[in-house]
Amino acid sequence: MTGISIDANALVEFGIWLGLLLVTVLAISGTIRFVRGRILMHVTRSSKVSESRKKRIETIVQALSWTINVTLVVIVLMMLLGRVVDIAPLLTSLGIVGLTFSLGAQTLVKDLIGGVMVLVENQYAVGDVIQVGDVSGVVERLTLRATYVRSIEGKLHLVPNGDVRVVSNLTKEWARAMVDIGVAYEEDLERAAQVLDQVAQQFAADPEYAPQLLEAPKVIAPLSLGDWAVTMRVMVKTLPGKQWGVGAALRRRLLIACERENISLPYPRQEVLVRHVAEAAPESSAPSTD
Repeated sequence: MTGISIDANALVEFGIWLGLLLVTVLAISGTIRFVRGRILMHVTRSSKVSESRKKRIETIVQALSWTINVTLVVIVLMMLLGRVVDIAPLLTSLGIVGLTFSLGAQTLVKDLIGGVMVLVENQYAVGDVIQVGDVSGVVERLTLRATYVRSIEGKLHLVPNGDVRVVSNLTKEWARAMVDIGVAYEEDLERAAQVLDQVAQQFAADPEYAPQLLEAPKVIAPLSLGDWAVTMRVMVKTLPGKQWGVGAALRRRLLIACERENISLPYPRQEVLVRHVAEAAPESSAPSTD
């Protein structure tokens, strides 16, 4: 009976300890979520913080939250394990096993180091549009291990930070919208360039788009000579992330102006010539030999 009583007391003590541990973990986790939400809400509502700094703060907060949660899980598991067995010899054996599997952990370590470098160097942040290899899209989440990129098709790509070798940030500090127009060789190229420049300057003065531009538009004519058209380019420096909307609006206005000014915009096509050949007259019958 004494042995049963001791086991029951130990079980009750373990249950109380486990309950307190769970309450503590939940409290810490809730505090982390609350502090994270307050920081992000304050940063989002603040008008004194630039958009680039907002993105950086949001990225750092996400990464720190992920790191703290992972650390908390590891500590809880070690504490639970310590209540069941003596973890001193276990840690020693884990050290030996860790050396055995060190080669397999190199990928994880490489990912973590890559994530730290992304944060320290501010290569990109949550909300940026990036391209990593064949993957491009908006950064939705960034942890020390991986970057989560949402493509324009809605696909969510997980890119390990250790695999990021060359990354293109399309929304870093400033961007550039470029519109190429193909003009027929028969057109007056000087006149066509003047029409494009006039439309571009009017576009830059539009109150709807002027705040999104950082410089006046420039016309490069000719840019290249193609098989069926002379390519002219209109480009303008914009705020980061605004280049696509500005480019679409500018392209629409340029096409309308070319149609209004009767500037021919050729496109590749094939022309088929059909020639009718008159049928040969039937040969006259040979004279009879009768």
